Amino acid sequence: MECVVLAGGLGTRLQSVIGLYPKCMAPVNGKPFLHYIFSYLQSQGCARIILSLGFKHKVITDWLQTEQWPFAIDYVIEETPLGTGGGISLALTKATADNVAVLNGDTMFRVDMQAMLAYHRSKNAATTLALKPMQEFERYGVVRTDDAGCITAFEEKKYYSEGLINGGVYIVNKAALIAKQLPEKYSFEKDYFEVFVHKGKMYGFVSDAYFIDIGIPTDYKKAQEDFKTVL
Repeated sequence: MECVVLAGGLGTRLQSVIGLYPKCMAPVNGKPFLHYIFSYLQSQGCARIILSLGFKHKVITDWLQTEQWPFAIDYVIEETPLGTGGGISLALTKATADNVAVLNGDTMFRVDMQAMLAYHRSKNAATTLALKPMQEFERYGVVRTDDAGCITAFEEKKYYSEGLINGGVYIVNKAALIAKQLPEKYSFEKDYFEVFVHKGKMYGFVSDAYFIDIGIPTDYKKAQEDFKTVL
């Protein structure tokens, strides 16, 4: 399995806590958040990681020089911000697998990735999204699926009593994405998911595994406690 990790985020909402660092390098119990992402990917049998870097990328590449992991690590660097989609497409130029896992570098969603990959292949999907069931939320939009698991709609952020959210873990068929001929800079969520959802080739893999998004200070603080026991 090859995995792309989007690790170029500015961490704007966390600057009051972590300063001018990439979000993925936010310290959690003395280790950068990226360390925990790598540990998770190791547990899932990942053989190669491709980091999509941008803001303060040297902080990450310097850290990599001090690390040893049982998988190959490569990276691409956005010279100018390319959006989430552009970052994924750039990283996929270094991928050799037909289907590649993609993760957000500021989110931990401990999905069974081998099961998700098998599901993706069984559906012959262009892209499979890991979906997390949630209750009483307004920070996320909702993803709608039909009885076969095919995604039918992405709904805007507002209050929901319950629903499935996009957990930020994907399996992407490289050829299917390249065939869309998207621009160099684009949003994966707005310009790919929302534009092509009606083609019927996106599927949702529902998982109630542990999930946290450290993009805001309250959840970043929660991670400090959770990761003492979760990981």
